[in-house]
Amino acid sequence: MKKIAFVIVVVFISSLTFVSCKSKAAVVDVVKPEIHPKSSTVIENYNNNKTNFSTLYIKSNAQFADDKQTQNVTAEIKIKKYEQILISIRFLGITMAKALITPTSVNYYEKINGSYFEGDFSALSQWLGTDLDFIKIQNMLLGRAFDELKNGKFTESLADQTYTLADLSSTSTKKTFYLDADTFFIKKQEIEQTAEGRKIQVTYANQVDYKETKLPLSVIITTFQKNSKSEINLEYTTVTFNEELSFPYSVPNGYKRILIK
Repeated sequence: MKKIAFVIVVVFISSLTFVSCKSKAAVVDVVKPEIHPKSSTVIENYNNNKTNFSTLYIKSNAQFADDKQTQNVTAEIKIKKYEQILISIRFLGITMAKALITPTSVNYYEKINGSYFEGDFSALSQWLGTDLDFIKIQNMLLGRAFDELKNGKFTESLADQTYTLADLSSTSTKKTFYLDADTFFIKKQEIEQTAEGRKIQVTYANQVDYKETKLPLSVIITTFQKNSKSEINLEYTTVTFNEELSFPYSVPNGYKRILIK
């Protein structure tokens, strides 16, 4: 449970059912692409897919699996855009762990071992094998690209109704983004550090339109580090936007602080 409490901070989503009412499809201004468009055209269309909300509430089922175990829990995720993310992990209705993420900090506690963690994104990045920050984690939840694509340099290709953008900015880190040729939403994104044998891959499917944004119903985030692999698959059961949300977080008395190596 200690490991899943930490990993689930950054690994998110799949869903078959939304309890809240579906809104009408968002209106998206799409630039008609060429048969083989330049990367700038693909990115322009991607950026036309907006995220117009201030808060987002998600309740989901979650499955975590690695080489040693499989664990099923529920996760409540609250997002105040650009400011904070609160994740509560429950098993049989009992809160087993909480995590609070801000642009400058990562904090969590877990009940089984009575322990807690306080740190920044350097520990989180080391744990998952790639550099992460608050925006990258928020974007993973929303089905958005890790990076601001308009600031990158890419080669582009088109196959099987999917545009592939391969980043050219680094020789040590390989970043690749796969976008749907019709909607220009992210289908998959990967960051790989070949020399270190580290990779994070996020796969999205089944987008649903809301007036505020469009969210993936299915997200599988897989991390690879040398000879190990871990995966979290979440299933949304409730999604609501722009509600007044609270973000209560406090470490219970008597818990011991831990360091993640």
